[in-house]
Amino acid sequence: MTDGNTPDPGAAPDPAPGPRRSRRADEPASIPSAAPVSPSPAGTIAGGLVMADPEPKRGPGKGVWVLGGVIAVLVIALGSVGFAILQNPRGGAVAGPTPKPTVTFPADKPATTAGAAPCTAITVLSSLENADMVAHLADGYNAQPRDVAGHCVTVAAIKDKSGESATRAANAFGDLAEADRPSVWMPDASSWLSAARADGSKIVPATGTPIAQSPIVLAMPQPLAEANGWAKDAPTWKQVFAAASQKDAWSKLGHPEWGAFKLGKTSPQVASSGQAALLASFGSVTGKVGGVTAAQVTNAANVKAVTKNELAISHYMATPEHFLWHARQAEQAGTAAEFFSAVIVDEKTVWDYDRGIVSRDGVTRTQEDPPKEKMVAIYPKDGFYVADNPAVVLTGDWVDPAKKAASEDFVRFAGTAEGQKLVREAGYRDVNGTIDEGVRSTGNLQKAPKGGMDFPGQSVIDAVDDAFSTVRKRASVLFVIDVSGSMADPIPSGQSKLDAAKAALIQALDHFTPGDSVGVAAFSSNGDANITPGIVAPVADIASNKQSLITAVNALTPQVYTPLYAAVDTYAAQMAAAYDPNRITSLVLLSDGADQTTVPTVEKQKVLDDLSALHHTTPVLVFTLAYGKDADAATLQAISAASGAHYYDATDPSKVGAVLGDLVTSF
Repeated sequence: MTDGNTPDPGAAPDPAPGPRRSRRADEPASIPSAAPVSPSPAGTIAGGLVMADPEPKRGPGKGVWVLGGVIAVLVIALGSVGFAILQNPRGGAVAGPTPKPTVTFPADKPATTAGAAPCTAITVLSSLENADMVAHLADGYNAQPRDVAGHCVTVAAIKDKSGESATRAANAFGDLAEADRPSVWMPDASSWLSAARADGSKIVPATGTPIAQSPIVLAMPQPLAEANGWAKDAPTWKQVFAAASQKDAWSKLGHPEWGAFKLGKTSPQVASSGQAALLASFGSVTGKVGGVTAAQVTNAANVKAVTKNELAISHYMATPEHFLWHARQAEQAGTAAEFFSAVIVDEKTVWDYDRGIVSRDGVTRTQEDPPKEKMVAIYPKDGFYVADNPAVVLTGDWVDPAKKAASEDFVRFAGTAEGQKLVREAGYRDVNGTIDEGVRSTGNLQKAPKGGMDFPGQSVIDAVDDAFSTVRKRASVLFVIDVSGSMADPIPSGQSKLDAAKAALIQALDHFTPGDSVGVAAFSSNGDANITPGIVAPVADIASNKQSLITAVNALTPQVYTPLYAAVDTYAAQMAAAYDPNRITSLVLLSDGADQTTVPTVEKQKVLDDLSALHHTTPVLVFTLAYGKDADAATLQAISAASGAHYYDATDPSKVGAVLGDLVTSF
């Protein structure tokens, strides 16, 4: 078992694609990963994307002429499958009954013998959420002989965050060499096609071929779901947000030990579950979850009400797996309720959690024993969004006729009986909404939940993306930067470690918007307990102090010792003293070494005990970033865990910008 944070020594530097609109200037580059738990091929890195190296098999050729008809049948029939969608004339969707007939999946019919070499190589880009499924489909396709236009075919699967993929698609994947650019994109929801097109993409078709379904649900530790009755009687979204706003919700039910009702969710600019959560929030205040329009998203009264809902969020994270990793750590120490009461995630992630799959970084997955305290999937009674996992063949000029034909054949395969079986085995519902019985029972999932809705169109998705910077819970953040002598060490870019960290921090400031309070402290010492230089830019509204922050960061210089424990203990206490429950209060700690002074200062255990005590009263989330190979990763992980926050790995200092960019999506 790996710990999910070991850097890949063969990884290429992260690219720096253009931002998703100006408000996403911080969006991080992708994070490389080790091989996934699923039986997909070992991964290599191409331009920062995680690529599975397929066994070169050869591919079908029974006439690509049948493809258009097969896809057309699937697309037409999908109006009637599984979670039925009835389009609202205003552009939203409402839940409806499941009409018949459902899709009949054709047989695959691979070629008798493979086509001639060289094989046509195609790359399929997935989201992190559906990467296992896409890898299974690639394996299944590569396992049979293929002949498309006289040539064999090999499929490689790569993965990236949904928001990052939309950014790259808008830029025609210009950050990648032509050979590494995908010809098929399969995000986990059609909303990302809309996002890419809203960003100006010319290579992404408006619609795709749905391949699988994954409802986005409310996941709760089973004891909590049974205590408030939601395990048997699902709430509405309005009831979910109302419960999250009640600090004594669990005390009223006789469980004060669970603390406040803590609701977690991902950022809608990074993950589909975050988009669904914000859409549900707007729906809960307009009275119709499935009928949200762009005009309603921009309505001032609705924005005010949703802003109030967002105050109930404990904090945001980049992927659903981030939340569930912390829940598992809390469960192993006592109960997952220590970390959250409920989190909005895709259904498949619940299955992963309940069978013991965890991921610290949302990319690298490890298998552990199943948890004793299972997670329960709750399908709110006023509707829930369903990720449709659409496949589109991109229209970039690198997708030549041979790649286009091969790509279309792979999409055809995904809709066959064999392909849909792989979809179900990977933990997804097929396009008819059918779930594998083993997946259903392991994940405590409903066989045929009612109320599924599709994501709305491009104008609504774009409006929700715009609204997030206004409605999200504001942050009060102190960046705490190690300026010990080792930060003067050079890195391969030619910069010193400190200069690279300073550049990354200044870039990360673009994530914050007026109303966020941000400050900077730096720590070193001459060997005693005195922290120098200390606070270099006090915590204040970034609307007024951004330039002061930049000036203070640029002025930092390396000094001598590393009073790590004293710095964390001191600044966590200061932030706790100014705690505001309507803000995400945190430290962002970046350090390249272990605690080092000439005289004793603060003991490690005291720091951990103090952070744990604060967590139950005035929580200060200490996000830690291990910077450079000499960083004390174990201690930094312990510090973040004690505070209820996340640890990030930048032991490869060239990745500090990408990692810090990922980290600030927690605000």
